[in-house]
Amino acid sequence: MRLVQVTIPAGKREAVLAALDDEGVDYVVTEETSSREYTDVVYVPLPTAAVEPVLEQLRDAGLDDEAYTVVLDASTVVSRQFEALQDRYEEEEDSDRIAREELRSRAADLAPSTRIYVVMTIISAVIATAGLLLDSPAVVVGSMVIAPLIGPAMAASVGTVIDDQELFERGVVLQVWGMGIAVLSAAAFAALVRYAHLVSFAPPEITAIPEVRERLAPDFLSLAVALGAGVAGALSLASGVSSAIVGVMIAVALIPPAATVGIGLAWGLPMVSLGSGVLALVNLLSINLAALTVLWYTGYRPDRWFRLDEVRSVTLKRVVALGVAIALLSVFLGGVTYDSFENSETEDALRDDVAAVVDAEAEATILETDIQYGDSIVLREPDSVVVTVGVPPGANVSGLATRLDRRLDRTAGRDIDTQVRYVTTERAA
Repeated sequence: MRLVQVTIPAGKREAVLAALDDEGVDYVVTEETSSREYTDVVYVPLPTAAVEPVLEQLRDAGLDDEAYTVVLDASTVVSRQFEALQDRYEEEEDSDRIAREELRSRAADLAPSTRIYVVMTIISAVIATAGLLLDSPAVVVGSMVIAPLIGPAMAASVGTVIDDQELFERGVVLQVWGMGIAVLSAAAFAALVRYAHLVSFAPPEITAIPEVRERLAPDFLSLAVALGAGVAGALSLASGVSSAIVGVMIAVALIPPAATVGIGLAWGLPMVSLGSGVLALVNLLSINLAALTVLWYTGYRPDRWFRLDEVRSVTLKRVVALGVAIALLSVFLGGVTYDSFENSETEDALRDDVAAVVDAEAEATILETDIQYGDSIVLREPDSVVVTVGVPPGANVSGLATRLDRRLDRTAGRDIDTQVRYVTTERAA
């Protein structure tokens, strides 16, 4: 529910009140004595979904942007007429949608001042870098909570659909600056950590950290995360609910990959920066695409009807541009996804071969099959298989490693290092 306060310019009182009467809403009118330009103030309690159509009726009645219009949250309204009005608007499909004016205000509020935005971005990137190097999911999540990244993405999308060029440009600039600052901050902090010997990782060992490795080879699941975050961000903004939790989800898609890019730069590993950089860029574009599409589909349009065709064209061009950019970057994601599928198929085949060969030995039992990969970051292939076999005391299992090696090489189509470890096992009588 909302309480709308409107100052009525001189000569517009009858037209404004007639428009409110036509909408069937309750209102209270008081005399305005502070200025000759305005004669009255009208207070109108409205359901959330009624704010935008009522304000449009008031504009048609002659109320322009020079008049003060304030929209406030209302906890409770006790009125039979209000209940009837609320029931009427709840029947509409977009009854949870806030007014265009509220949407603009919320989007502007989510985009903080430049100084605060820069400081918070630096802090979140540094904390994320520390969390990645410590392999601490809790610290990485903490960095996401303070990251101020939801505002610029939503501001750019809102600015597009309601034809607010200033809001759009501010959102785009903050996003570009934010990602750049996050990467540079992460790189500087990671370099300090490395050369101050706060961690003892050699360059190849960095990629073995689980929290780092999962950002190096993004697949199409990463795209789903970013699109979901963008949709959730736009819906939370359009419905007027808190965006704090959704902001964390958007930060999940942006801050850790940006921090990983910085780690790759600090350790001189271009493939680390490439993989995580593609992930960060795809996520950023996907969030904007999803938010822009959802806001337009929800029904937000510019308040000037003669601008509708031009705004529709601009929105379509931006959607197409974002889609094309994501599609080009998705070639990398597709390669990683296909590589993951191929490796999964190869692993299953290798495990089946190990089982078949070992099961042929009456006295041998498979305890573990460990398939290991090389140091390559993307497009990896299995390069060794370590099989742990249990045998009874005094058992003689000879030639097992040779037979396994031949069969695994044939299945993989190349040479694979095969090791067999024997563990003496004994059952209690």
